[in-house]
Amino acid sequence: MTDIRDSADAPDSEDISQEVPGAGDLAALRRRTQAVLIVSQILGGLGVSTAVALAAVLAKDIGGSEAVAGLASTSSVIGTAVLSLPFASLMAARGRRAGLTLAYVVAAVGGAVVVGAAALENFPLLLIGMAAFGAGNSANLQARFAAADLAEPVRRGRAISTVVWATTVGAVLGPNIAAPAGESVSGLGIPATAGPFVWGTGVFLVSALLVHLLLRPDPLLTARALAEAEGEGGGGAGDRSLRAALATVAASARARLALVTIAGSHTVMVSVMVMTPVDLGGHGADIELIGLVISGHIAGMYAFSPVMGWLADRLGRLSVILLGVALLAVATALAGTADGHHAQSAAGLFLLGLGWSAGLVSGSALLTDSVPQPARAAVQGLSDLIMNAAAGAGGALSGLVVSGAGYGWLNAGAAALLVPVAALALLSLTRRDRGRGQGRNRGRDQALPEGPNG
Repeated sequence: MTDIRDSADAPDSEDISQEVPGAGDLAALRRRTQAVLIVSQILGGLGVSTAVALAAVLAKDIGGSEAVAGLASTSSVIGTAVLSLPFASLMAARGRRAGLTLAYVVAAVGGAVVVGAAALENFPLLLIGMAAFGAGNSANLQARFAAADLAEPVRRGRAISTVVWATTVGAVLGPNIAAPAGESVSGLGIPATAGPFVWGTGVFLVSALLVHLLLRPDPLLTARALAEAEGEGGGGAGDRSLRAALATVAASARARLALVTIAGSHTVMVSVMVMTPVDLGGHGADIELIGLVISGHIAGMYAFSPVMGWLADRLGRLSVILLGVALLAVATALAGTADGHHAQSAAGLFLLGLGWSAGLVSGSALLTDSVPQPARAAVQGLSDLIMNAAAGAGGALSGLVVSGAGYGWLNAGAAALLVPVAALALLSLTRRDRGRGQGRNRGRDQALPEGPNG
């Protein structure tokens, strides 16, 4: 085994040199890494969903008005977006373990601040806590890229999708334990609606401890060591900066397509999803029915992600991106024209989740494929920043669109966001096919082989 030391980035306090594992050791490391990420993802999803289930109610109780109830979730989304950058920067310099551990710790601190704000009935403090709590979602999103670090290129889609799928367990369990979590703090001077944040804080601390102790050796640093040993180059610290991430994306058409796919799919999903309960309620749906529709939507988002990963590896990233665009387009057409037909709304929301899954998994795999190893962590952090910032803007504007023009027009506007994604994907397919044709004419088919990018 060869020792690779990254002297440019190694801090004095910690030796981040990595050994290059042999074939057998690498296979075992892949399995171990994926197992740790799956467990942490289940816990992370549980921590987020348990607390977020009652975040709006808590904000309404403290703020004293329904008008401010949505600000709690908005603060969490903003926190997720803003915190993606420093966590990505830390991962680029110190590896996934350091970044994910800190993200879970910050989320735990945020949960504790929310509990304190509830006890003090301090609304601004609540928003600050919710922003820090958004770090938990940042960690959950970054975990999908950690799964891809050591995966073989032809299996990256499946590696990413398996970790995304693990979120299903926590996301489904979380809302169901919100009530017991609230009851657990009775008599402590803490509102019942803040109980889930007490539990969320504990869950995130467990996640941080799990990642810190078991995510060894670090998958990102090991992947860099492998790349250097194979002569692909590891680059210096400058190659891993966020400024370099922008330059890397600008220089790669595939990376730009991947980023547009991830951000576009997420924005369409969030914009439609957040206003669907309002539309259903306006057409006479009760809380139970709304809950069933949203549950079906969540199932579409996560439960079928392994299928999307398998398709992305077998059919190619571009094909699954176009599949995601098609699913999202049909979803917005169904939801936007349901007009009180609840079964049609449910079908639309399920397909909305399915299209999101296709776009996120294939886009994330393509992004990893399209950038050099030294820049990946920073580019992935940039991707999550843009993804969450765009979705936050879409979610904020969706209410204005519905109040001014209606739910149908919201879906029409969301569908319009898919046009640049489809156009870039089709252009990339055309260039690929033209390049392959030229390669065959020159007798060099191997210059443009079939692979996961296509």
